[in-house]
Amino acid sequence: MPERWRAAVRVGTRVRVPFHGRRVGAWVVETGVDPPAGVAVLDITGISGFGPPPAVLALAEWAAWRWVMPVATLLRTASPERNVWELPAAPRARYDPAPDHGPAPDHGPAPDHGPAQDPGPAPDHGPAQDPGPAARAAARAGDAVELRRVAPAQDLLPLVLDAVAHADGPVLVLVPGTGWAERLADRLRRRGVEVASSWAEAAAGWPVVVGSRAAAWAPVPRLAAAVVLDAHDYRDRYDATEVVAARAAADGAPCVLVSPCPTAVQVATYGPLLAPPRAVERSGWAVLTVADRRGADPRTGLLSGELVQLARRVLPGRLVCVLNRTGRAKLLACATCGGLARCERCGRAVESTGDVLRCRGCGIERPAACAECGSFRLKVLRQGVSRVREELAALLGTEVGEVSGETDAVPDAPVLIGTEAVLHRVRRAAAVAFLDFDQHLLASRFSAGEQALALLARASRLVGGRDEPGAGTVMVQTRLPEHDVLRAAVAGDPGLATELELRRALDLPPFSALATVRSLEAPDLEGAEVAPLGPERWLVRAKDHAALSDALATLRGGVRVDPDDV
Repeated sequence: MPERWRAAVRVGTRVRVPFHGRRVGAWVVETGVDPPAGVAVLDITGISGFGPPPAVLALAEWAAWRWVMPVATLLRTASPERNVWELPAAPRARYDPAPDHGPAPDHGPAPDHGPAQDPGPAPDHGPAQDPGPAARAAARAGDAVELRRVAPAQDLLPLVLDAVAHADGPVLVLVPGTGWAERLADRLRRRGVEVASSWAEAAAGWPVVVGSRAAAWAPVPRLAAAVVLDAHDYRDRYDATEVVAARAAADGAPCVLVSPCPTAVQVATYGPLLAPPRAVERSGWAVLTVADRRGADPRTGLLSGELVQLARRVLPGRLVCVLNRTGRAKLLACATCGGLARCERCGRAVESTGDVLRCRGCGIERPAACAECGSFRLKVLRQGVSRVREELAALLGTEVGEVSGETDAVPDAPVLIGTEAVLHRVRRAAAVAFLDFDQHLLASRFSAGEQALALLARASRLVGGRDEPGAGTVMVQTRLPEHDVLRAAVAGDPGLATELELRRALDLPPFSALATVRSLEAPDLEGAEVAPLGPERWLVRAKDHAALSDALATLRGGVRVDPDDV
């Protein structure tokens, strides 16, 4: 550390360092360290401003071990997009529940002051924490967390305001999407609550920080409280809900996890579960109708008579149809010889894209012809969203818009069809129809039932609770009408889903810890069982996450690990 910067650098400061003939970004994770014998120390070449506080650094090191991923990936999420050289003065927290002050001004992103040579003294967040405290906090997080089950249609703003009113410092609020975060922040500002609008304001200790999944790594020096809305909806490369719970435990702050359908792992880890009275909870779930397709004529495809009746009843109101398959056709067969349309390179199923067939695995394309007999007559066994959209528009005689994760804007059409992304892009609907709900109930993931119930909860939020004036309907087309998930949604009682007992019987999480490893050969791991799942894919099972993470930490290069994923 050059002498001119020594007073400005603290744990977490972002710097530039020489590495293989180029300058790369890095974070200071410890100071006052003597180099090992025989190691030549190079000067840091620059400073890039403030970075995450020590507590977030410690949490990132624990999370990198917990989910078997590079710590730098998490530190990038915890760092500002632009260099931050100074922090604004934090306002006094205030909350006035009575008046609505209108929209507050947008403070915009933190100003970029350019590459100043001396950023000045960095804020002193206290001594750095090692991964030990973070790991211990994660272990005892269940004792500091309150798990609440609420109905999908319940307004969650009062829960957030209650946490803000009783906190004596910054409150972190997590929501599943950026659109929801923006709307919640606006509602809080209209009630006089100061909400951070930039990384710098969060680092300065603003009273409330609202954000989506990445906000779990917000640079708040010390949490006074944390609230996670839809706590079931944060599973990806890591579980942001678990990160926030561990962070709140490390800071000794209360943490409230709110969800209409908490996962089995959350119930086992953070219980006891607080649920509303049955009548209140039931009224907050939408009316669910089940279209039993067991005796349906196969020639009707996905567009049943029940769906047509629903559309005619709600139009010109908005009808949202969900089919989690993009494209025109996802499974094709030759109408002449009956052979499945498969990729000649990797053997996977090909899909129809325009006038060609494309492999979803390796991306190779070929003309739309049978590889076995050369016939150009192909029949659709499993339709995609684009093909169903065309048939739905012809059947209903109205405009049908298509929505997926890549769609820029939601079409202004009375009927929308798309993947489950449409449930996150639309604010309100007269009805939601799941065209093939069995693909969710029968998915190969061990958490398929939980995720299916979460989709029904999301749909209930779009159409409104069954006791709301003008509430809509949710319909599912299925050949499994007696499934526990559907019984729970029909009754408006998520407790009917017997997921936890099934997990116990099958020794699935939370009664064990699982991961999938993708590698050419079976990994040799101590303290874990390894079983084949498919080509170059292995299931790893251990008694708990500590044993699993310790075992997976011994893997080296050429492998990919997906914790909690089967």
